[in-house]
Amino acid sequence: MSRWSRVRDQTAALIVVDMQKDFCPGGALPVPDGDRIVPTLNRYLAEARTRGMPVYASRDWHPAVTTHFKEFGGEWPPHCVQGAEGAQFHADLHLPADAVVVAKGDDPSAPGYSAFEGHTANGATLLDDLQNRHITRLYVTGVATDYCVKATALDGIRAGFDVRILRDAIAGIDLHPGDVDRALDELTRAGARVVDGFDTQQRSA
Repeated sequence: MSRWSRVRDQTAALIVVDMQKDFCPGGALPVPDGDRIVPTLNRYLAEARTRGMPVYASRDWHPAVTTHFKEFGGEWPPHCVQGAEGAQFHADLHLPADAVVVAKGDDPSAPGYSAFEGHTANGATLLDDLQNRHITRLYVTGVATDYCVKATALDGIRAGFDVRILRDAIAGIDLHPGDVDRALDELTRAGARVVDGFDTQQRSA
């Protein structure tokens, strides 16, 4: 019997940030070697399922015209446009059928870096959905460490969650050398913990 089958924690949630085709090699805005974390993410997804832990998957869902894109005054080339191939999740990512998809960046006047700026299919904010499930701890994974992962984790801390960053399940852009290290330092100073896996014992809320 797996040790994961003996541990259940429904007060924690796993958040997979923006594991979309455009952020992986061959995409419009690739994170260097961003797809290397997919096997690790799949392991955590399987462990989360065994624990009864809800899974959230955020995705950039930009309109074709947005101030987030260079053509309209933003920082980035077009990526993750609503309905486009590049906006789909990585083909090898094994999201469970009941994963809660959180769309963000669909406001043409805002970049939408944080998953807390997004909404579920029924229009609920991520914060509302987490609170409705009585979640107190977030395990944050995905891309990019120095942008959407950082923004999501910081918003989680501000909202009062116990935030853990899964060290082997994140990847960054490092547009300016040192950005990833600075992001992790900012997160730890803000109160997040960078960890190597889920806790092996259930904690009370």
